Amino acid sequence: MVKSSALQKYSLFGGLLEEQIDQILPLMEQENYEAGENIITEGETNDKIRFILTGRVAVVKNHVTLFEFKEGDAFGEMEVLDVMPSAATNVALEPTRVMSISNRAFRSIYKIDIKAFSLMLMNLARDLSRRLRVMNDMVVTGKEPPPESS
Repeated sequence: MVKSSALQKYSLFGGLLEEQIDQILPLMEQENYEAGENIITEGETNDKIRFILTGRVAVVKNHVTLFEFKEGDAFGEMEVLDVMPSAATNVALEPTRVMSISNRAFRSIYKIDIKAFSLMLMNLARDLSRRLRVMNDMVVTGKEPPPESS
């Protein structure tokens, strides 16, 4: 099982205390995917925010890879936040282990600890903003962004 202290390094939990994560941890589920397996399929409903513990995930639309997620990255939040069908397919590029928080669990976090919920929502917004900046640069320059340093 994943420990609360290990989750503090992930952007989704930035600013949360270990005790707050301890309250949230029972609401999460661990999922495992093989390389090539769809985690989220374009056009289908998705009610989970997932973050990668190990592995890599590609965001694919019309056979074009738009983005790659790595350990620590959260994905699937768009559909949870705007309750629309998935805009793209998310496929595991290698064996991938994720933790997920369902929409129902996210609402429970709101009831359990509104401060933790607010921080998580702010962290999701920051991650989405960073991703949008990268995508904007790619559209304007026509180039892939440089690889991030780990």
